[in-house]
Amino acid sequence: MTGSALPYDALLLCSFGGPNATDDIIPFLKNVTRGKGIPEERLAEVGEHYHRFDGRSPINDQNLALLEALQSELDRRGVRLPVIWGNRNWHPYTVDTLRDARAFGAQRILTLVTSAYASYSGSRQYREHLADATALLGGDALEIDMLRPFFNDPGFVHANREAIEEAAAQLSGGLEGAHIIYVTHSIPDTMEEASAVTGPSYREQHEDVRATIDRELRERHGANFSSSLSYCSRSGNPRTPWLEPDINDHIEALVEQGVRRIIIAPIGFISDHMEVAFDLDVEALETAAEHGIEAVRAGTVGVRPTFVGGLVDLILERAARERGEATEARVAGELPALPDEAPAGSCRMRHGEVTGLPVLAGVLD
Repeated sequence: MTGSALPYDALLLCSFGGPNATDDIIPFLKNVTRGKGIPEERLAEVGEHYHRFDGRSPINDQNLALLEALQSELDRRGVRLPVIWGNRNWHPYTVDTLRDARAFGAQRILTLVTSAYASYSGSRQYREHLADATALLGGDALEIDMLRPFFNDPGFVHANREAIEEAAAQLSGGLEGAHIIYVTHSIPDTMEEASAVTGPSYREQHEDVRATIDRELRERHGANFSSSLSYCSRSGNPRTPWLEPDINDHIEALVEQGVRRIIIAPIGFISDHMEVAFDLDVEALETAAEHGIEAVRAGTVGVRPTFVGGLVDLILERAARERGEATEARVAGELPALPDEAPAGSCRMRHGEVTGLPVLAGVLD
């Protein structure tokens, strides 16, 4: 397929954003929490996470690496589609990236957001963000489409399985007798309920990925292991119910059940950004060590060829459907592919329920 066959002028990689230097940390966190009444001392506390990385969020380099990997794979397949990058909360801001794209003649843009799962903060908030950005541009507005959430795309699922297999090789005894803790970002219960209005809930999406990977691992290795889903990085009012169990509490519960070897698999994140680097590599591994558990952390999908190739397949599938061609959506798992166009009312949060959104630690950055 050649670029001339595509109905798009560019692919926008749209992400959360993160600080580039120490002086950026507090201004970035103020952007993220604007209008939520978060005291500055709390922002300073969260900012300490970024100081561990000299003030630069790991997500910046990871987004650049993904952009380059996507562009390389598109070029390899002979697809002429430039890849551009814009963020919700820090430079390069989406509106600036789109302004530049329009200045160079772009009229229609396909957007890939750096979140695999459908929820308010993982999908709808990006749709709202893109609508706000095009409104700010005014004039002849760009036409923007968004790739569907890709949690059950074979490339994403299989890349996560590969990462778990590599982690298991570092564990004494491998998969046999181990316990896999699949981890994702916690969200408020109200956001979980909103995600289920028009399709599978946020939790159900993750459970589908867990079951699919478990099945593939057993088919490939014949191993006897157990698994579970847990959450990390909750923030906001402690009285607000969020999805549980927290991974640290969960590790302690597994100790009581006799588990002694675990693989922590961050299937809720596509790269090793702040939640993975701090909440898992620091806090969760420390919890495991304190209880005498042998633990390894599987990698994220990052720029694995399986994942990147799957994303390009998704792009070409969407382009084919836009041209009116009958194209079956590929999935791995029991749940169907989510629709290209999000149904009306999907993942909508009612007014007043957004306090306590997972924003402080840089959710989905």
